[in-house]
Amino acid sequence: MIDRALSRLDSTPGRSLLGIAGAPAAGKSTLAELLLRELQRRRPGEVVGVGMDAFHIGHRVLERRGLTGIKGAPETFDVIGFIHLLQRIRTERGPIYAPEFAREIGDSLAHVTEIDERVRLVIVEGNYLLLDTAPWNGVRPMLDEAWFVHLDDEERRRRMMRRHEHFGYDPATARARTLGTDERNARLVNAAPNRPDLWIEQSFSSD
Repeated sequence: MIDRALSRLDSTPGRSLLGIAGAPAAGKSTLAELLLRELQRRRPGEVVGVGMDAFHIGHRVLERRGLTGIKGAPETFDVIGFIHLLQRIRTERGPIYAPEFAREIGDSLAHVTEIDERVRLVIVEGNYLLLDTAPWNGVRPMLDEAWFVHLDDEERRRRMMRRHEHFGYDPATARARTLGTDERNARLVNAAPNRPDLWIEQSFSSD
């Protein structure tokens, strides 16, 4: 995968966007982070990461709309804003400033990721990059290449519960969240991945 990503840097004269998609807790964020770290080590200044989660609609707005209970579902994102950012990344040399999602506060920080003229590969990570329903189907054409990360359902749910507990939820609440909105979102993502160029089946230990 490192070599495949590097080939993007070496064979494309301009800037490329590599999308990494998958269900919640499938391992896409971990893969994106590892890939980004290694590519930054090899090609300093040429690679940047951008997360779809940074386009969560603000928590205050979700509260006003009564949508906090399904935060993370497709309708709780500013999809059009996300697509506009990807379009800017494709067409402008920079500098472009992208937001970043801060999980510890459950909201986004504006203009903290800089994409300047040196950047030749942007790794875009998120659950819904390959959805084929409007308006999400406007994301795929922005990506030069898209990878889909898949994980066994039982292990995926176990990891999601563990994540919720890590962020302070008691076991009962963690389980309810995992089997509720998280599971609905995961089934949606896994049902029809939209033309991935690379399918990555995650392995895991049973301990």
